[in-house]
Amino acid sequence: MEDSQDPSFLHSLICFGGVIVIVIAGMLSLDINLHSLLVFAVIWVASHSARLGYGFNTIKFAMIAGIQKGLGAIFIFFLIGILVAALIESGTIGGLIYYGLDLLHPTFFLPAGLVLCSLMSLATGTAWGTIATIGVVLMGLGSALGIPLPLVAGMVVSGASFGDKMSPVSDTTNLAAMSAGTDLYTHIKSMLYTTVPTYIISLVLFTALGLYYSGQVLTEEALAVFKSNLGIEFAIGPLTLLPLLVLLTLSLRRTPAEISMLASVGTAIVLAVIFQDRTITEVLNSLHTGYTSSTGNEQLDNLLSRGGITSMMWTMSLALIALSLGGILDRGGFVRVLLSGILKRIKRSASLMATTIGAGIFSNMSMGEGYLSIIFGGQIFKDSYEEDGLENHMLSRCLEEGATLSTSLIPWTTSGAFITGVLAMSPLEYGPWAFFNYINPMLSIGLAYLGFGIFRKSERNNKYKVLKTDGNEEANYGEGTAK
Repeated sequence: MEDSQDPSFLHSLICFGGVIVIVIAGMLSLDINLHSLLVFAVIWVASHSARLGYGFNTIKFAMIAGIQKGLGAIFIFFLIGILVAALIESGTIGGLIYYGLDLLHPTFFLPAGLVLCSLMSLATGTAWGTIATIGVVLMGLGSALGIPLPLVAGMVVSGASFGDKMSPVSDTTNLAAMSAGTDLYTHIKSMLYTTVPTYIISLVLFTALGLYYSGQVLTEEALAVFKSNLGIEFAIGPLTLLPLLVLLTLSLRRTPAEISMLASVGTAIVLAVIFQDRTITEVLNSLHTGYTSSTGNEQLDNLLSRGGITSMMWTMSLALIALSLGGILDRGGFVRVLLSGILKRIKRSASLMATTIGAGIFSNMSMGEGYLSIIFGGQIFKDSYEEDGLENHMLSRCLEEGATLSTSLIPWTTSGAFITGVLAMSPLEYGPWAFFNYINPMLSIGLAYLGFGIFRKSERNNKYKVLKTDGNEEANYGEGTAK
């Protein structure tokens, strides 16, 4: 039997700090492939686990356990690759771009795209599905209009993240409420205090940027050529939008994502064979290798030559390594000890909230999976919120603002890797433009220190209760009184 022990706070800090140094320095200074860096990070953490008394088999099974927790995401990776290829084959993506060029004015493209992605994600509860469908279309429209693609990708991620955070049918929304032990709609209502002002700020910023780039868009002649090439490549018509309609309808009816995507793929295959003059062999092969466009328009060909299972292999392999790294960090107790040590030093409610948000980012960086970070954060911080007299929905709000929103900004998380595979854009490129994702947590922390939107529990008999917070005696009345 192994004689293992928990790491000290200093040991945990050195171990996790080493992971950050390996990844950040390797990517930014040495331009080393992220996969290779994560492999070295796995070796680094495994060696520290061995120092604690963990044997080789224990470390290996910890890696396997980490991967098992993310298998649901891996299955989605495959299906998204297949779905994108099928939607291109059927002319759905091409049709949406074709009609979108007539409907979306360049000046309002960015704010309109933000709202469109927000509504799609809010209705379906899936950021990934939104990015893989509407997001791909908006990337094509942005490319045709001459708007920088990192900016377009940041807009897509911002809108998709808003819905993923606020939708009552979103996995992360329900998971955060469950992990904190609060009601779903109480959780959503609590998030409005920081989400609404953040969304307004993001909308204003994208509107201003849209006005700036409206003078740099392509000429009408260039857009006409772009549309003509689309018309040559695909038979464009309202019927080509049917696969997306199937996906949206099933999602709104709360059908599991995997079934919704497969139904959409099946519809797209039928349309590709009947209306796009594609053989069944060509269509099925493209589900594996992706669609290859040959219009002669380099911009359009780069946009449409994507999808397929093989396009997601980079993403999947990165996710597998990151999840195995997270498994060792979890088994060795490094993240738990580090956060527990920080909690002992917290004296203010605002600091507790800031730490919870920071821990979500920290956990995403170490474990590579937003779902795990939400569950882990709920386990670590729940008692502290109870002791401080804070409502449970304060914890659920902070879990979302740290874990849910940061996962798309970190290249080696499952979400960051997924977006890279689908939009062909790294989080390092679109991250500065994903305003909603980083303004929301910063605004939340700032408002907490100003004392806005902090809710405290009352006594069960709803009588006057004095709570000590921030070193002062404060009186709170009623249930969930806002500080």
